[in-house]
Amino acid sequence: MGGRQVLAAQRLLSGALGDDPPGHELVTAARSVVTELGSPERLLELIAELASGEGDPESCAPLSYRHVLGFDKLLLIDGGPRQMLRAHVWHPGAGAIGKEDIHNHRSPLASCVVRGRLAMELYEVDDSAGGVAAARYEESLAESSADWVLTPAGPARLRLTHVGQYAAGSSYALPAHTLHRAWCDTDAPTVTLFLETGAERRSHTDVFTAAGPHPGAVAKVPLTTAEYLAALRGLAEQLRT
Repeated sequence: MGGRQVLAAQRLLSGALGDDPPGHELVTAARSVVTELGSPERLLELIAELASGEGDPESCAPLSYRHVLGFDKLLLIDGGPRQMLRAHVWHPGAGAIGKEDIHNHRSPLASCVVRGRLAMELYEVDDSAGGVAAARYEESLAESSADWVLTPAGPARLRLTHVGQYAAGSSYALPAHTLHRAWCDTDAPTVTLFLETGAERRSHTDVFTAAGPHPGAVAKVPLTTAEYLAALRGLAEQLRT
């Protein structure tokens, strides 16, 4: 099923990203899409429609879960690997195995802060003595499940290149290889609209941590359809207040 808001969002995604524009054009287009869809009024209408059962809750629920970085990841529109539109709900002070991790992504991304505020740091690999010491992992998905598998890839050093804060109404876009760390920067939950896009997806991501060794695998616990719809209703209530 597809309600009015779902169909409008799908048309916007396919119209802006369907031809898979190259390089910087792709991240620019993705940022424009999340900025438009991430206005509080429009996103509330979309979330409320999805919470009523429109869209494809049976398919989106198994791809929604509490992320290893500590936020709730709710898939809103599944356009395959080319277009995955999600809502992220960040909780202040949430403990998570990977909350200090510096990482990149499998494909280019764009995000819009709808409520609250995110802090972000950008890094690059720097093998000089002045860099920050970290353990490097290659993160991939298990063959028999969707769990995260972390394979040690040796020591590394990183250099901090940027520190920023993103308040409600702001947006950003990053190429897939960009190393970054983000967290909720307020005492109340932060809501972001997140889009991963592009026909080409890397087989793994790079994860760096200075917080001690990671377990070899981290379980991913998907939501049931009922839990997914309840999470969407809760998110709609947050956006109404």
